[in-house]
Amino acid sequence: MFAKILIANRGEIAVRIIRACREMGIATVAVFSQADRDALHVNLADESYCIGGPLSKDSYLNMQAVITTAIASGAEAIHPGYGFLSENPAFAALCQEHNITFIGPDAETIARMGDKDMARKTMREAGVPIIPGCDLVTSLDQAKAEAERIGFPLLIKARSGGGGRGIRHVCSADEVTQSYNAATTEAAAAFSDGAVYMEKYLYPVKHIETQILADNYGNVVCLGERDCSTQRKNQKLIEESPAASLSPQTRQQMIEVTIKAAKAIGYRGAGTIEFLYDGKGNFYFMEMNTRLQVEHPVTEMVTWIDLVKWQIRVASGVKLDFTQEDIVNKGHAIECRINAENPYQNFIPSCGKIEMLHVPGGPWVRFDTSIYQGYTIPPFYDSMIGKLIVYAKTREEAIRKMKAALCELIIDGIVHNATFEADILSLGEFENSSYTTDYLERWGGV
Repeated sequence: MFAKILIANRGEIAVRIIRACREMGIATVAVFSQADRDALHVNLADESYCIGGPLSKDSYLNMQAVITTAIASGAEAIHPGYGFLSENPAFAALCQEHNITFIGPDAETIARMGDKDMARKTMREAGVPIIPGCDLVTSLDQAKAEAERIGFPLLIKARSGGGGRGIRHVCSADEVTQSYNAATTEAAAAFSDGAVYMEKYLYPVKHIETQILADNYGNVVCLGERDCSTQRKNQKLIEESPAASLSPQTRQQMIEVTIKAAKAIGYRGAGTIEFLYDGKGNFYFMEMNTRLQVEHPVTEMVTWIDLVKWQIRVASGVKLDFTQEDIVNKGHAIECRINAENPYQNFIPSCGKIEMLHVPGGPWVRFDTSIYQGYTIPPFYDSMIGKLIVYAKTREEAIRKMKAALCELIIDGIVHNATFEADILSLGEFENSSYTTDYLERWGGV
């Protein structure tokens, strides 16, 4: 087992990893930007080092600064969390070059699955159902021809990156030119890669993802699924596990496909496969995230398996001590992402000092966060400041518990979205689990 791990991240996920390491008896090294000098992860870690200016490119995305700090501090491994360098194959390769363990899959796997076009081809070859579409398009003329073949509506999607960027919804031939140019331009600016491919736009659909854990010995376990269909502009807001709309047969098929896909690429560590589900028993591979997901706590709640600890164990060479037959999901868990933004004024970000903080309590209520009373939220990073997670025996009980927890959450000094999320939980489509990825847009709340 590792003696010391560097956490190449910030915010609630850095705190989450530090807590896991502390419980495992592992020393921690935090890195931080000049804007994060007073951040909680800086104070909780055993050692903390400033690695650059406030902007991510000068600090958390500065690979050389992170590696240099790891070497100087004597860290044996780096946990990237999610975002920043977590799916950067060059960084994973750099870790290997310096004999530092990257807690995640190898660089080749990250590169293969991070290239959305290559990922589609890989899954297709493995027998995993994929969305009808085409491989990379390299010109506007080709895009127009492929669009006519695929049929409308369709999506133009960036090969690299994520977060909803580089995606355009095309409803007719008249929109292809503008959408193709916009998608390639946005992708080039966001990911330094303007390559795009095209898929049939499936609707109405649910966004279902499955959680993987795989060790170095060929053992792959699927820890069930999460329904992540509550989204605003392709950004998730609420996640739950299990997905209430899946039949036992479809769930089992999805698990089997997930394991087959992971074994086909020799996967190692924690990962997620995302599917689109049409509600009729058909599901299609969308993409794979080769890292820990923001919403991993709901899986932890229904399986009682600590994903962060198992990431660390697997990276250190420990064999999984459970099999697929041991995974029994019990009860129901829901997560709400708490964002510092005003949902009633076009989701404008909110920064400032936390004047008062009251965290909900009670059985099976969890708040993963890095904020504290007196902390000032900087304007340089993602708006998510916490994740509120609840667990109950039934979905109905979990919804009631989450509503109560959201009402109890007090964060004075900034604007946040807790009331907005409570409103979503009261929508009929959410209550009966018939909601699909476009329901918030139809509701008009976004």
